[in-house]
Amino acid sequence: MAFDGITMACMAKELNEKLSGGRISRVTQPEGDAILLTIHPDSGEGNVRLLLSANASIPLVYLTPVNLPAPQTAPNFCMVLRKYIQGGRILSVTQPGLERVLHIRVSHLDEMGDPGEKTLIFELMGKHSNLILVDEEGRILDSVKHIGAGISSVREVLPGREYFLPNTRSKRDLLREPAAKEEFPGLLPGNKPLSDALVQAFTGISPAVAREFCLRSGVDGDLPVSECTGEQLERVYITMEDALDAVKQGSFSPAIYMENGIPAEYAAIPLSHFGKNGVRSFDSVSALICAFYSEKEKHSRMKQKSMDLRHIVQTVLERDVKKYDLQRAQLKDTEKRDKYKLYGELLHIYGYELGPEAKELSCEDYHTGETVRIPLDPELTAMENAAKFYARYEKLKRTNEALSELTKQVYEEIEHLKSVLQFLNMADSEEELSQVRQELVQTGFIRDRGGKKKGGPQAKAKPLHFVSSDGFDIYVGKNNLQNEEVTFKLASGGDWWFHSKKYPGSHVILKTEGREVPDRAFEEAGAVAAYFSAGRDQEKVEIDYTLKKNVKKPGSGGAPGYVIYYTNYSMMAAPGLPCSCV
Repeated sequence: MAFDGITMACMAKELNEKLSGGRISRVTQPEGDAILLTIHPDSGEGNVRLLLSANASIPLVYLTPVNLPAPQTAPNFCMVLRKYIQGGRILSVTQPGLERVLHIRVSHLDEMGDPGEKTLIFELMGKHSNLILVDEEGRILDSVKHIGAGISSVREVLPGREYFLPNTRSKRDLLREPAAKEEFPGLLPGNKPLSDALVQAFTGISPAVAREFCLRSGVDGDLPVSECTGEQLERVYITMEDALDAVKQGSFSPAIYMENGIPAEYAAIPLSHFGKNGVRSFDSVSALICAFYSEKEKHSRMKQKSMDLRHIVQTVLERDVKKYDLQRAQLKDTEKRDKYKLYGELLHIYGYELGPEAKELSCEDYHTGETVRIPLDPELTAMENAAKFYARYEKLKRTNEALSELTKQVYEEIEHLKSVLQFLNMADSEEELSQVRQELVQTGFIRDRGGKKKGGPQAKAKPLHFVSSDGFDIYVGKNNLQNEEVTFKLASGGDWWFHSKKYPGSHVILKTEGREVPDRAFEEAGAVAAYFSAGRDQEKVEIDYTLKKNVKKPGSGGAPGYVIYYTNYSMMAAPGLPCSCV
């Protein structure tokens, strides 16, 4: 993921439209490398807040609804900003070319009441990100990070120095210096894969956007530039030119792209190589940034909290998979038991023909008419050899019966553990993690360290509740305990039950309340079941659905969430949430 030049262009457009003419009413510095500007828009609507963070790990700029707490004593840079731009009016927010840089021009009155102009420059450059205030003549008044000659030999960022934007590793900025079609191939390093070459040659192009340009052009992004034909490079050039024309016109489509329910990438232009599933579109890039990093942080936090449970489940799952493979191999060996039974029978029929110390009997199989060659122990009689084969048959028969049951149990445990891992991935609250832990306690995978009885207080997380377009209630279990609840407590016999056919996932209940269910409600419930399954990132997922009265617990009870059903319909559903959550 990258806050690239195209995303910055989208941000510049949004901020220029919302903030131009607005008055900066307050300046705070909530963190050592971040500034929060509170701005009263020219439209007269409520205040908006602009966060400019030059954090070395995650530098960001966006409008935020959150008023971050500020230290009691303002840092020096904050005091300088209050002196020069607090109370000032924002003239414009612009981006130089496709650089990851914002220029916020502010008009103000100096100490003598004379009008003046200052520019707050935000440079988003990874660990070199900075916030710099310059005067009308382009001289630096101050910066959030002071960069002396001892730190950088390219540029000093110190009060009194002239501000300039450093050369971005000889990259070409196609907005400020467009390239002709004829010179385009010569700008690309020939020893690099095409997508990497685009990133290296041009300013503001992230790896994800470069891959998108290759995909739109129908050219393999991993193909070295030196092996690309002139026609292929021309297609890439045209694709990039069209995309940059859209940037110039301010045509953007901010969206987050999900993988396994986790935010994987964001961009201001469509990224078709992520597919259509798990795409969340936004009206503003600020809302996108807030949502992306908020969800990313939440998933990271939940993953950290669930680490011990994941380790337990993964360890048992790996052990069970090895055990299952071994048992299947042993089970396959028992398939020859009928051969030994046949040998015994044939020896009883034809054994009288054998001479002393015979090593083999060749006779006709009375079932098939084919010739069978039976190896013999020459030290045993025909009947003793027959008894030996019968003994082998009985042993393999007993082994087969025992292994068949054991293999079935291990397979069910593997499927159960896969579902637990899927629900750990889906958990987005501590209550849901607590329910998964309860399930693992109930099924004996972990000890209940709290010493609580089985009937003690339980976690409070509730199943998800959606309402379809036609007004039907849809309930979704987000773990196996919730699956039990929605299927056997919330649902009645006439309700419809949905579940992914091949993937572990949620039980989904479509409540009918005695009404006739339209096709659209079935499709929406199927899409929800596909979305809350391990197949979420597939284009289509096969969904089984049946009346709840056909869904039963097995005779032995089985693990939480484990059910059986024999009468069902199937549909192919695109994962999604086409209905509203309550």
